[in-house]
Amino acid sequence: MTEETTVETGARRGFRLHNIAVPARPLEPALYLVATPIGNLGDITLRALETLAGADVLACEDTRVTRVLLDRYGIQNRPFAYHEHNANEAGPRLLQALEAGKSVALVSDAGTPLVSDPGYRLAQQAIEAGYRVIPIPGASAPLAALVGSGLPNDAFLFAGFLPTKDKARRDRLAEFMSAPATLIFFESPHRIGATLAAAADVLGGSREASVCRELTKTYEEFRRGTLSELAAHYEEHDNVKGEIVLVIGPPQEQPVAEADVDAILTDLVKSLPTAKAATEAARLTGLPRKVLYQKLLDMKAANG
Repeated sequence: MTEETTVETGARRGFRLHNIAVPARPLEPALYLVATPIGNLGDITLRALETLAGADVLACEDTRVTRVLLDRYGIQNRPFAYHEHNANEAGPRLLQALEAGKSVALVSDAGTPLVSDPGYRLAQQAIEAGYRVIPIPGASAPLAALVGSGLPNDAFLFAGFLPTKDKARRDRLAEFMSAPATLIFFESPHRIGATLAAAADVLGGSREASVCRELTKTYEEFRRGTLSELAAHYEEHDNVKGEIVLVIGPPQEQPVAEADVDAILTDLVKSLPTAKAATEAARLTGLPRKVLYQKLLDMKAANG
C-alpha cells in the first residue's frame, strides 16, 4: 500500500461526538463492511464511527462523499477510492493490506456495502483468501423503504435495479410474478413512471405498492396506492426528483375464479379492443395483463 492508502496513528485515531473526543481502539486485521447513512448523517452507529476512525485503510466509492461524513464526526482517516472503474487495480492493493496484517474498512456512498455496489467482488476475494470479513450493520435503503411502505414484511425480495429497456424490464418483472413476497427495487426518478406502467401490466394493476423517495432526507415521501394508481400519478407528474425505492406488495391471496375471469373478459371484449380489455381486466382482477391478454387471444381463436 502507498502512503495515500494509510492513516496516521496515535491521537488522531478517534472521532468527535457532540464536541466530545472519543478515541478509537485498534482493530484486528479484517475487512470491515461499514454501513453509512443513506441521507441523514445522524443515522450512523457508534461502532461504525469507531471502525471508520480506527481502520488502517479506509476504502470508499467516492472520497468526496465519504469526506463529508468523516468531517461531520471529526475523523482524520484519509479515504482511498475503490469503485467499479478502478476495482481491478485497487482491489489487489486492499488485499495486500490485509495480507500485511492491516485492518481495512469499506464503505459505499450511502447505505450498506455490497448492496448494488462493487464491494461484493472485494468481499468475495477476501473470503477466498482466508481473511475475516466483519459486517458493521446500519442504514439500509431497502429496509427503510419496506418498513415505511406499510406493505407485508414477513417475506420480501430485494432485486436491485430493473433493466432500462422496456422489454427486458417486463421480462424481469414477469420472473417475480408469482413470488409470495413483497418486492423491492431501486429506480431512477426519470424511469419510475415507465416502471410503474410496466409493473401494472405485468403484475396486475391492483397490487399495492409504495414509491419511497428521498428516504431520511428533508423531503422524504411515501406515496402509496395500487400500481395502476401510482402509474397514473407519475404519468401526470413526470418531473419527480431524488433517489427512489419501489416496494410492491405480494400477489393477492385469493385468486379470482377461472369462470369469473372468463366472464369478465367476455364482457369487456364486447366494447373494448383486445389490448384495452386485457388492461381493464388486470385492473379489476389483479391478475397480470400479459396472462389476460394471452387468454383473450386463446378465447378468440377458440371461437373462430
